[in-house]
Amino acid sequence: MNTLFPIFVKAENLHTLIVGGGYVGLEKLTALLGNSPEARVTLVASEIRDEIREMAKLYPKLQLIQEPYHVTNLSDKDLVIVGTNDKAVNHQVQIDCKGRRILVNVADTPDLCDFYLSSVVKKGDLKIAISTNGKSPTFAKRFREVLEEILPDSLQDTLDNLTAIRNKLKGDFVQKMEKLNEITKVLR
Repeated sequence: MNTLFPIFVKAENLHTLIVGGGYVGLEKLTALLGNSPEARVTLVASEIRDEIREMAKLYPKLQLIQEPYHVTNLSDKDLVIVGTNDKAVNHQVQIDCKGRRILVNVADTPDLCDFYLSSVVKKGDLKIAISTNGKSPTFAKRFREVLEEILPDSLQDTLDNLTAIRNKLKGDFVQKMEKLNEITKVLR
């Protein structure tokens, strides 16, 4: 049973640390900045891929530190994503985060994660996060592709219209919700 509690985080209000500058670090960084281009991110790694260096030119809030991970890298961080190819480093970062009550995701190691990164479908302002409870990121990716294909691009128009209607509705919260439920029941 999947007991994860799904949330959407305003990453631009947090300072995220990514440990790892290889392929996995690039993948996690791309996902984070693709969803939250204004996110403040520090990436620390002994070696940093050229693609990550190119990204740093496009994202002024991305800071690169080319050195091995050290516990001091956790200073003032709110969220940590780990993706090195060194299991000992990954585990040490997780231990260090736990001691500081910082939420951590260790790529491909569900037992060390406080949270999982989801596969995300984006259609304008609509975002749908997909989780397999850490069991199969590949399935989540494929399911995302299916949803992206079948959901129409016109969904943004629908969202904009519903926002306009909501803003014009009179009454208290319950009355507004009842009216919006009535309007959107055609979506079933």
